[in-house]
Amino acid sequence: MDQNRAARAAARIDRMLRSESVVWLSTVGRDGQPHLVPIWFSWDGASIVIASKPNAKKVANLRHNPSVMLALGKPEDDFDVGMVRGIAELPAESAADLLPPTHLAKYRDQMAAIGLTPSEFLAAYSQVIRIRPTHFLPWHGRTIPSEVDLGGSTGDRRLAAAIRRVAASLETRPVPGRPAFLAG
Repeated sequence: MDQNRAARAAARIDRMLRSESVVWLSTVGRDGQPHLVPIWFSWDGASIVIASKPNAKKVANLRHNPSVMLALGKPEDDFDVGMVRGIAELPAESAADLLPPTHLAKYRDQMAAIGLTPSEFLAAYSQVIRIRPTHFLPWHGRTIPSEVDLGGSTGDRRLAAAIRRVAASLETRPVPGRPAFLAG
């Protein structure tokens, strides 16, 4: 994918990450089997943050292999969705320390619907998963969605710069379990 097309894909997926409430997280177990779950998340323009139960299968999988794939969007008639490849980290700090306040606000109604207070949520889902995107992959059916000019908005330029910084940091530091397709 050429650089301009990749930047347009990243900008489009950035908009989706800012508007969607659920992302599908795919990890791979030690036995090579895929594991796919829908999950709540926050996006700050540079990384995706997820709160998980510490002993969840996805966390065990990430301890073995930090490579992930995320899917978001509603496929509807034209399968206009986005996918993100990334590298996950499992910070030692708890969700209470690392989750942005907007995360709890974003899911306040869903938590209340299942009888969970914010403090109960933070206690149960105390393990943070931080995902640094490495590739943004658009996926659509019969039509091509309208694209944005990355030279236009400040937010798009900041996103493009953040993607370049993340990609550069992944190229300069070894990541255990890093797949060959990220080797450069």
